[in-house]
Amino acid sequence: NEKYTLAMARTMDPHSASAQFFINTKDNSFLDYPGQDGWGYAVFGKVVEGTEVVDKIEQVETGNKAGHSDVPVEPVMIEKAEISE
Repeated sequence: NEKYTLAMARTMDPHSASAQFFINTKDNSFLDYPGQDGWGYAVFGKVVEGTEVVDKIEQVETGNKAGHSDVPVEPVMIEKAEISE
């Protein structure tokens, strides 16, 4: 879970990742396998172009919403993403 990597979001159940992801905006080695709970957060990609966009997203105002903290006050839309091999 290095800076600019994409990882699957999950609940405390390590097998609950399904559709949500997050972009690491700093090195988060504590999320790597094996984590504090014996599991980790699966990294499946990395931002290789447009890191400045990620840096701008990181600066948006956040608050609490639906029991979650640090949620953007205004929705953030990623309009384009490409997969490269």
